[in-house]
Amino acid sequence: MTSLPVPVEAILPTHDLAALADHAAGLAENARAANTRRAYKSDWRHFSAWADAQGLSKLPASPAMIGMYLAAHEVVLSVATLNRRISSIAVAHRMAGHPFDPRHPAIADVMRGIRRARGSAPKAAEALTVARLRQVLEEFGDRLADHRDRALLLLGTAAALRRSELVALDVADIAVTSEGLRITIRRSKTDQDGEGAVLAVGRTRRATCPAAAYERWLVEAGIREGAAFRAVDRHGRLGGRLSGNAIALIVQRRAAAAGLDPGLYSGHSMRAGFATSAARAGIGEIAIARQTRHASLSVLRRYVREGRLFEDDVTATIGL
Repeated sequence: MTSLPVPVEAILPTHDLAALADHAAGLAENARAANTRRAYKSDWRHFSAWADAQGLSKLPASPAMIGMYLAAHEVVLSVATLNRRISSIAVAHRMAGHPFDPRHPAIADVMRGIRRARGSAPKAAEALTVARLRQVLEEFGDRLADHRDRALLLLGTAAALRRSELVALDVADIAVTSEGLRITIRRSKTDQDGEGAVLAVGRTRRATCPAAAYERWLVEAGIREGAAFRAVDRHGRLGGRLSGNAIALIVQRRAAAAGLDPGLYSGHSMRAGFATSAARAGIGEIAIARQTRHASLSVLRRYVREGRLFEDDVTATIGL
């Protein structure tokens, strides 16, 4: 007896389409990093408030209107922030189903004019090179916060970590071996899909050995699991996981204590310090990039050029 084919609709499950739409929107939202999502929302609120104040439509917004918004904030916002505002406005339009072309002359030409008028070179954090890091470490004492900051600065520099990567580290992510530290980065700025990366920080047998400093911090703090780097109050009491802003403040406070200008330094200074120091030591770009995990060699080369700036100096050669 031949059986009748089962209708496809009897095999496929039915879904609550409204709930499915919400779930799809959530997945799309998670396609971007949390910091990026917060920045986009903040940018969109600012643009929306400006458009409402002018009595203009914000969704969709015409290219000419976007150009006026950029011109209105030419002086008060940096070139980098204006570029991000364009990206944020573009995302809002596309999510709402409206076309948006950032290359439209009414937008692109205004930005080109702003860049020509103000310059577009980003303000880079001063590199906390090995020489400067040694200078900073000379001012350390033996308090719990000193042990934490010594481990944080040395590990952050040796592994060329972003501050977001530093604060995300758990004890389970840092394997202590006889050779040094095996650090697992589970997610980073350039790895939003969470493929992860494993970095090696070898033992140096010097007073500035990152592995030894990290081990000492764990022992002094009595940390066995959870967040690797935590807050320490003025009474030496251990707190919760550090924030990215706390990393920047630690770098600046320690730089100031060593007689350096704290305004020049940030959480990025450790990463920049590794790349600059590695270039000065004659390490090749590919080897540096393996540790820094730069997605673009052109970005990395800024540090390489800085590190090798005086290698081919001809000042003395020309007789000065």
